[in-house]
Amino acid sequence: MQSAEDMRAHLTNRAAEDSAFRAQLVADPKSVMNQEFGITVPDNIDIVVHESDMRTVHLALPPDPVMDEEQLEAISAGLCCCGI
Repeated sequence: MQSAEDMRAHLTNRAAEDSAFRAQLVADPKSVMNQEFGITVPDNIDIVVHESDMRTVHLALPPDPVMDEEQLEAISAGLCCCGI
């Protein structure tokens, strides 16, 4: 299995080269992750794709280290997929 960083790099590089892929990634990232990596992202996990431009910089922060009971259960069940 690829690391989260490897998957992110793959998606970013492909989106930079293929405008149709980029549009699909923005519209339905879960479907793209399934097609590209065979990963089924659970319904209770959201993936948001942000497109940068010359005037906007996006800063992604890691999850808050303080997790609630539901989040801990999801991780212990292997449902938390990755940090892409």
